[in-house]
Amino acid sequence: MSFKRKTVWGRTTRSDYAIHISNYYEQTDREVQNVLLHEIIHYYIAYTGLKDTSPHGVLFKRMMNELNRKYGWNITISIAAKTVKAALNNRKPRQYLILDIRLKTNERILSVVNPKYAPKLNSKLNMIRELAEYSWYTSENHYFRDFPQVRSLRGRKVSEDIYNKIKDTMKIVHF
Repeated sequence: MSFKRKTVWGRTTRSDYAIHISNYYEQTDREVQNVLLHEIIHYYIAYTGLKDTSPHGVLFKRMMNELNRKYGWNITISIAAKTVKAALNNRKPRQYLILDIRLKTNERILSVVNPKYAPKLNSKLNMIRELAEYSWYTSENHYFRDFPQVRSLRGRKVSEDIYNKIKDTMKIVHF
């Protein structure tokens, strides 16, 4: 919530209240409504000039708990950032450097490699006895967004089914 504040002769007035809700995070309609109600509580306290002990003080918590109890809402003061994911459509496409390794056992391993370390890793690949073949690719596929960006030879085993689904999104890179 935001508002304009104007002080004249020592008296402060607030005006132009606005509530903004971001669509950056993936949320259900019900979660958005809970966020909106959270902001409306702030608005009500500010607009009516009620005093609270802090932004989420005793008065705020009392109003929040009453709405939750009486009407079945799930308004909270905050949520753990780890529990919410950014909506995919709000993320800018990111270019990933992919190392695709197939072992002699036919296991496939994919890594997202830090580009600064790619030449160093590329030179180490020929020393791996279990290696059948390897290739370097770039991709903007969201599949790779949760992969760590590595600086050493490590990766994730990937089934052939998954590999076949994502291989068309990868473009070959030659060293």
